[in-house]
Amino acid sequence: MSAHNGGAGGQRQGIRRGPFGHRGPAAMMPGDKAQDFAGTMAKLIRYLGRYRWLLIVVLLFAVASTAASIAGPKLLGQATTRLFEGVLAQLSGSGEIDFQYIGRILLLTLGLYLVSAIFSSIQGWIMADISTNIAYRFRRDIAEKINRMPLSYFDHTTQGEVLSRITNDVDTINQTLSQGLTQIITSAVTVVGVLAMMFSINWLMTVVALLILPLSLGMIALIVRQSQKHFKRQQDYLGHVNGHVEEMYGGHIVVKAFNGEEKSVRVFDGFNNILYDSAWRSQFLSGLMMPLMMFIGNLGYVVIAVMGGWLAVRGAITVGDIQAFIQYVRSFIQPIRQLANVANVLQQTAAAAERVFEFLDEAEEVVETDQPLKLEQVQGQVVFEDLQFGYNPEKIVINSFSAVAQPGQKVAIVGPTGAGKTTIVKLLMRFYDVNEGAILVDGHDVRDLTRHDLRRLFGMVLQDTWLFKGSIMENIRYGRLEATDEQVIAAAQTAHADHFVRTLPAGYHMEINEEGTNVSQGQKQLLTIARAVLANPPMLILDEATSSVDTRTEILIQQAMDRLMAGRTSFIIAHRLSTIRNADVILVVNEGDIVESGRHEELLARGGFYAELYNSQFANAYIE
Repeated sequence: MSAHNGGAGGQRQGIRRGPFGHRGPAAMMPGDKAQDFAGTMAKLIRYLGRYRWLLIVVLLFAVASTAASIAGPKLLGQATTRLFEGVLAQLSGSGEIDFQYIGRILLLTLGLYLVSAIFSSIQGWIMADISTNIAYRFRRDIAEKINRMPLSYFDHTTQGEVLSRITNDVDTINQTLSQGLTQIITSAVTVVGVLAMMFSINWLMTVVALLILPLSLGMIALIVRQSQKHFKRQQDYLGHVNGHVEEMYGGHIVVKAFNGEEKSVRVFDGFNNILYDSAWRSQFLSGLMMPLMMFIGNLGYVVIAVMGGWLAVRGAITVGDIQAFIQYVRSFIQPIRQLANVANVLQQTAAAAERVFEFLDEAEEVVETDQPLKLEQVQGQVVFEDLQFGYNPEKIVINSFSAVAQPGQKVAIVGPTGAGKTTIVKLLMRFYDVNEGAILVDGHDVRDLTRHDLRRLFGMVLQDTWLFKGSIMENIRYGRLEATDEQVIAAAQTAHADHFVRTLPAGYHMEINEEGTNVSQGQKQLLTIARAVLANPPMLILDEATSSVDTRTEILIQQAMDRLMAGRTSFIIAHRLSTIRNADVILVVNEGDIVESGRHEELLARGGFYAELYNSQFANAYIE
């Protein structure tokens, strides 16, 4: 193994621990500027494109339902007119009330209303299916997007921000589509249909009624313009609150240990106060809309009632037509009110959709090669050729890293915190791509392999253990999903985990909780080592694999690791130098450079930087 000019793996500051224990910066806080409402709604409409035929069916049912409902007042007006004429004839002795005609009209009206209700129910059922399907697609697309995102995105975005998009924002879109979209269609059809019926009764009264419309639309536009920015801010800070709560809950032990409760509450109060303020303002402005619309509607109703009475006295309109027209005026104002209410809902929906589309439009990992290589037999030679890398392209932390790991070698990388040890592993696994240079596996650039195929070549045991909610058997089997129970147990035995597993309630079938707190840190480490054993890869990466276990268990694990590493190229990152004394080659990294390389005994004999690290670590032991 040869090496020269290593680089530092700069540690970036932040508020949470990311992959590999890396701490990324806090998420950026969105501004309060208004969202791109038109652009976002255009994207949402395009997203609905595959449902256009179903939406056409919904439109047809909406038209039929609304048409049946609109015809009712006109028919009832005819019945009212016949009843009024019959009463006058009966009082004058010239005739009787035609109850048979009135009965037929009432039955016909009842039938129309029944048809309207049935068509409306069918329309609602179809829209519920479309909206839930849309929500399913959004969540699926977000879940798939997460797997295509570069690691750098999650270094500067809190988990709560991502979770808020897949829960709150998608639910908001779902509710709007299932309720608001049908209301928009119904209200629009109602406005057109009622307007036609009003003109058929009396054009002059219709013109007077229409004078109300500009005033109503002006009020809607004014309120929407004022409330739009508050809805955007409300949706943004809902994500911030969720992110902070999730983060504090996940790290509540650390918060308590360092007396961070007061600071946590202070940050939460800051987010929560802004959320309260924006929610209050948006809800207050949206709440103003309905009372104002009702006032305008009632004003128009009074004008129509007075004008209708004047026209009836002059014989220009019948009593039944006045009754029908007043009903239509009510029906005309109602859908406008609904549209006003939907307009507010659409603001919140657009804010939610914008956040979802922003995430879906985020830059993804570098596209895989069009013609990926397939390595059938892997020898395990790894070559680092003049690597240059920086988490920020303007700030390079690895300047010119070159090294060669021969097949089967155990390569240890040591150095102080922040020297770049874990960064090299991230580059090797293509969690990040190098800015310059190349990493070769058996002479092939890792960028010529798919990430999936490359990562199958490595087994990893990290300092930060990761277990998911499920049985111990399932957690170990994650290393090789097709493994049998016997193979899982054999891997646990190799990792010296079998004994403690059998002492637990339900043994291998015991459920590990979401936080993994029902097993100790050392036990979790043993399970992740068993997972790597089960994967049986040609190469291994051990990042502080024994850092969380006691000395006796460390010896057992070291023996198991020696058996596991036999014949495999292994990269071992360690602060406890006692664990890497039998490595074939030790790379000593300091301040961005590989300052020394060689075997343990050679490096100690030189009396250089490695010897200083080793002696300082074991000074207390020598004193004792």
